[in-house]
Amino acid sequence: MVEQNKILDYFSHFILCLGVAVVAFPIYLALVASTHSAQEMSQSPVPLWFGSKMFENYYSILTGNDSGFNSRLLVSRMLWVSLVMALGVATGKIVISIMSAFAVVYFRFPFRKLVFWGIFLTLMLPVEVRIVPTYKVIADLGLVNTYTGLIVPLTASATATFLFRQFFLTLPDEITEAAKMDGASPWRFFWHILLPLSRTSIAALFVIQFIYGWNQYLWPLLISTDEQMYPIVMGIHNLSTGGDTQITWNLVMACAILAMVPPALVVVGMQKWFVKGLVDSEK
Repeated sequence: MVEQNKILDYFSHFILCLGVAVVAFPIYLALVASTHSAQEMSQSPVPLWFGSKMFENYYSILTGNDSGFNSRLLVSRMLWVSLVMALGVATGKIVISIMSAFAVVYFRFPFRKLVFWGIFLTLMLPVEVRIVPTYKVIADLGLVNTYTGLIVPLTASATATFLFRQFFLTLPDEITEAAKMDGASPWRFFWHILLPLSRTSIAALFVIQFIYGWNQYLWPLLISTDEQMYPIVMGIHNLSTGGDTQITWNLVMACAILAMVPPALVVVGMQKWFVKGLVDSEK
């Protein structure tokens, strides 16, 4: 039995609180900045407590009712584009990956292992290597400035395919044999047996891939030339680089806070399934 040491307990809690403070302090500063006016944020030192312009700033950033650079960028529209993109990427990656893993594990066809390792080897290719030919394909298909062009090139995932394959390999052969004896078709076996057993893995991957899709910057930067198709990450960048105009940091911070809300809600709402999908050993 391990004896508890109060000194070590206090020290571990101190380190934990210190880590939380380091992570939370920039978020706190952004939240505080989003409640002040542009004039107050231009002062030195910057305010460290909440101001009285919170509702005005968030209303301005969401509706575009601002006379500065922000008036051309509707943050509510960018949040919608990011939400559609994140949901599309997460859903597409999971559907394609689980179907690919199902085919590789449960179907016998020529060069089955070669196909899997071909998928897995795509992990060795950085995004920069394939981004130019991918852009050429999307441009030739006329999918620039479309949701399809934003989502489809990001839906393939060798990592998710590998994770689903490893999970399927851990399932006992008796499950497959019982399904065959009951006369279940491959689709019924997949839909009624594999999917329910994979729900924790699906939830964990959904959280990861949703955040991945939400934080995309490089690909939307290439594929979106219309401001109506800018995701929120591009909007934050454009707001913080106003060119010759003065940067309204209070609105930039308000935009950053709004950009944190959907991923945070997804993580908090699916925390139980996310943790279970990562650490549950009784799959």
